[in-house]
Amino acid sequence: MTDPSSMLADWLAAPAYVWDHAAARSVRRIEAPRLELLRGIDRQKGEAAENVLRLARGHAAHDMLLWGARGMGKSALVRSAVLAAQQAEPGRIALVQVATDAVASLSALFGALGPIERRFVVFIDDLGFAPGDAMGPRHLRSWLDGGVEARPGNVRLAVTSNRRAILHREASEQNDPLNPRDALDDQLALADRFGLSLGFHACSQEEYLAIVHGYAEEHALTWQEAEALEWAKRRGARSGRVAWHFITELAGRAGRPLS
Repeated sequence: MTDPSSMLADWLAAPAYVWDHAAARSVRRIEAPRLELLRGIDRQKGEAAENVLRLARGHAAHDMLLWGARGMGKSALVRSAVLAAQQAEPGRIALVQVATDAVASLSALFGALGPIERRFVVFIDDLGFAPGDAMGPRHLRSWLDGGVEARPGNVRLAVTSNRRAILHREASEQNDPLNPRDALDDQLALADRFGLSLGFHACSQEEYLAIVHGYAEEHALTWQEAEALEWAKRRGARSGRVAWHFITELAGRAGRPLS
């Protein structure tokens, strides 16, 4: 195991960090939209932001699982919630993003963060375990459940996934036709370790247009409802990501940057 004292990151100096297996590098600013610009996910936004703010203030807070439809702002919400908490409680909380291929090294990261007088959201984006990977889910359960290598009290995990169960579920895994509920429960056992589980679903036409409107108003861009709908139709989806791509197109046509 890596000796935490050998890690060069100053865990009090930056708003965010990227963890790569055995070392961290600082990030000077968190790129995230303001919370009010995240439309169509009001309930999820409120619960996630409140939870992160509690952590920043040293109050009891949950590990978070954000799961569901692609492009509906799961990752953006984690970043935005941390940024909002930093504005409310300067210097008291930081974001640490961990690549999915570095999950196995979380014990070393926890060892580095535990002694620091600061709170941290350890962020794993788009987590998924390959079929046959037993060790990854086992480690994650241990970190969440308070095992020997559990995450320290000043750290909470925020994980995004396209499925609630996180684990892949193969048709061949229906190995107990008499007790199908047992098989499902086993798949969901990992998800149940998170104190806060927030589901994201594809947005309606009205929600999609509200998202476009919010971004367009923020960046002073003119737009047409029919064109926004056609943009989504050509991409086969309505989501916050598709709305942002439409805004990028509008800004590009207008010869303007998006900061």
